[in-house]
Order: sequence, then C-alpha cells, then structure tokens
Amino acid sequence: MAVREAPTRGIELDLQAERGRRLVEESREFVLVLDHEDRVVASSRRAREALEGLVVGARVSEEMLRSGSSRTPFRVEYEVGGRSETLLYLSDPGDLAAYEELRAGFTAAVSHELRTPLARLLALLETALLPDADTEQLIDLARREIGEMAELIDDVFFLSELESGREIVGFGSTRALPILADVAERSADKAARAGVRIVIDAERNVELPLRQRMIRVVATNLVDNAVRYAGPGATLTLSARHEDNGAAILQGADDGVGVAETDLPRLFERFYRADRARASRGTGLGLAIVKHVVTAAGGHVEAAGGRGEGLTVRCVFPAEPMG
Repeated sequence: MAVREAPTRGIELDLQAERGRRLVEESREFVLVLDHEDRVVASSRRAREALEGLVVGARVSEEMLRSGSSRTPFRVEYEVGGRSETLLYLSDPGDLAAYEELRAGFTAAVSHELRTPLARLLALLETALLPDADTEQLIDLARREIGEMAELIDDVFFLSELESGREIVGFGSTRALPILADVAERSADKAARAGVRIVIDAERNVELPLRQRMIRVVATNLVDNAVRYAGPGATLTLSARHEDNGAAILQGADDGVGVAETDLPRLFERFYRADRARASRGTGLGLAIVKHVVTAAGGHVEAAGGRGEGLTVRCVFPAEPMG
C-alpha cells in the first residue's frame, strides 16, 4: 500500500510546489522570497519589472527593508525543509489607505442595496397584518424581495471569489456557440415576460479563453442586463466571432432604450445604474462581473450606444501570440 501511495504523494507535492510558485509569480503585489541572509530566492513578475537591480542570489538593499522607505515592507518569516526564509511584501504609499477606502465604499454600497428590498419586505409584512389583506399575494411579493436579496448576496460572494482568485476564470479554450444557445434557451421565459427577444449569431468554431462556466456567467449577465433595461420590443443579439486581427469577440447588442453617452464609461462600475435602470430591479453587479471575468482572462470590455440607440457590450479577447 505504501508503494502505491508514494507516486500520489509525489504528485501532490509537485502540485503544491507549482501552486506556491504561481502564487508568487502572478501576484499583483511586489513580493520577494528571501533566504536567511536576505538574498533573493524568487520574486513576483511585478517586482522584477518595477524594482531596479533585483537579482536572484543578491542581497536586497537595506533601504528596501527599512520602514519609511519609498515602499513599505511587510515580512512573513517561516521555515521550509529546515531553512529559514522570508516572504517580503512591498506596498506603495497610499495602497493601504486606498484599499480601506475601497472596502468601506463597497460595504456601504452593499448595505444600501440590501436596505431597499428589506424596507419593501417590512412594508409587505406590515400590510399582511391589516384586515382583509390579500395574504397569498403579499407572500408571493415577499418571496420576490427575499429572492432579490439572495441574488445580491450571491453576486457579492461571486465577485469576491473572482477578485481573490479562488474562482478560476481561464482554463484552456471553450467553444462559445453551444453555451450561448443554452443560455438563450434557459433565459427564454424571463425574456418573454420582459418583451425582449434573444437572437444568437455566433460562428460555429469560435473559442474563447474561458472555462465553460465563465462563458455562461458572462452571457447570462449580458442577457439579464438587456432583459431588465432594454425595454419591451427590444431584441438582444448574442454573438461570438473572430475579427481579422485574430481577436475573439463575445458581444451582447440590444436595440432598446439605450443609455446616455455620458453613462457608458461607468456601466461596469459596481452598483452603478444609469437613468434607465434606477427604477428597475437588479443587483447592479452584472456588468461589473462581466468586466472582471473578461479582464482576468486577458481581455477588455467596451460599451457603446446612446439614448434611443440601444446598448452594445463587447468583450474582446486578443489573439494568442504565436509561439
């Protein structure tokens, strides 16, 4: 039995070592791994690109290790294989303050977004206590409010997983057409209730650098955005194609009420709602999730349109470089 387990344990150790290497290499922070004499053992890509004179095997400067220098150091000491090593994080001045400001703003926004359905739910419960109240209808409305709160919480957790890296975005390439068709089919009922038609216009062999689940997440959020805000009589076209330069495009384009051009740059912000959306329900996180998924896979998002001209959201994935 021990002989059989040895290869499995070896593979697991290799996986753990590779994960650790990737965590350091792909970190968005300035991260150094130092030995017991503060010589560089490894470093993140960002650190190598930004810190002049960084050489594996060489000692880091005293200035880099000193608090109050151009970047604030934070040391995490540990032992591995009988060796003493240090993880050294270097942060730019203001990074922590900016993070705290962002965290506080996000918390306040979530609290605000939850407060509205909670207030409506409380009003429904109070109405249910009145004589001759239509209890069954009020219960149905209360369920709707609870569902909206659950959707918001799910989106907040999902976005948090994306940002922390716990939810992997890219894993090879996936053919888009079958997933887009399935999303359209699953969304048909809610689209019909909103008076929105969904059309699929995708090249059969277009592949996107996303996991199947992530293509579904992006497509579903593009559909939901149109269903909520495009207006009755609108048509949403979900398309996937290659451009002449080799870039892969996933796009949702509707011919609905549109948005003001001044709102376009802000559509991907968390909880931002243009004028057309202020009276509509939704978590306000759908397009923020789209942006995060696409950018995590190396692409970028664009929004185009105008009031009365519909809205087009393009997800652009650049062509892979030739090896």
